[in-house]
Amino acid sequence: MFIYRWFKKHVEVLWCKVLVWGDSNSGAREIQFNKYFIVLVLFVAACGHKELPALEQVDLAIWKEDKFACSGKRASMVDAMNSQADKLLALSQQEIVELLGKPDANELYKRNQKFFYYFLQPSKSCSDTVTTEPKKLVIRFNAMGLAKEIAVE
Repeated sequence: MFIYRWFKKHVEVLWCKVLVWGDSNSGAREIQFNKYFIVLVLFVAACGHKELPALEQVDLAIWKEDKFACSGKRASMVDAMNSQADKLLALSQQEIVELLGKPDANELYKRNQKFFYYFLQPSKSCSDTVTTEPKKLVIRFNAMGLAKEIAVE
C-alpha cells in the first residue's frame, strides 16, 4: 500500500507536469521522471521475489509424481516433512503449489480460510487402499492466503 501511495503521489504528479509543461525544458522533466520510474521498478522487483525454501531429505519431484500417495513414495518422507514444517509457514498458496505441487484435496472454510491436503499414505481414491484414515499433511491458510498452520494428521 505504501508503494502505491508513493507512486501515485510522486510519479503520476511528475508525469502530469511533464505533459502540461511539455514544450519548455521538457527533456529535463522526462529525465527526472524516468529516474524515479526506474528506482520504483527496481525497488518493486527487489522486494517481489522470495526464494522458496529447500526441504532436505524430501525429493520434490517424487513427491509431486505420487498423487494421492498411491505408489507409497511419500510415506518415506513423512519424518523429514514433519521436522521441516516450519519452513512452509508464511508461504502463499501459490508458493506452496509451486513447491509441493497441486494439493490432493482442498477445503474452503469459514472466514476465507483454506486447507490444502497432501496424502502421505494411500488415500481412498487409490485402487488398492488398505488404510481407512490415511495420514495427510494439512496446511491451513489464513484469509490473506498465507500458510498459518502445518500439521500431519
